[in-house]
Amino acid sequence: MIELPQNKQLILFDGVCNLCNNSVQYVIKHDTSNTFLFAPLQGETGKAVIKKYPDTLKDVDSIILYNPAKGISTKSTAALRIAKYLRFPVNLVSVFLIFPPFLRNAVYNYIAKNRYKWYGKREHCMIPTQALKQKFLE
Repeated sequence: MIELPQNKQLILFDGVCNLCNNSVQYVIKHDTSNTFLFAPLQGETGKAVIKKYPDTLKDVDSIILYNPAKGISTKSTAALRIAKYLRFPVNLVSVFLIFPPFLRNAVYNYIAKNRYKWYGKREHCMIPTQALKQKFLE
């Protein structure tokens, strides 16, 4: 069981992906309502969520949004639902949720497939600063 504080959502991300790490930093900076917590997919929390939803998450390796009340979102749906909670004008991209997932995910999958080539890869998962530690789960 993955316990989160009330009114929090968990973003699981590829901890060795530079694009994913930069995206997490962006969300932290623009999450003015303090909605999100974070955990790398490679950590204990990430593994627990994947174990809870094995059929849905067996091939997901980039981003997962976990909401205890609503379950999980993946790929473009997760990214757009996260954007909805960020400041203007980024929150406007959530309008793309009106498009079918197979269209949105075609773009998402292309970026995800090339993210290491374009943005690079780290040897280890990101280690949060002391100021950000309360936003991260292991």
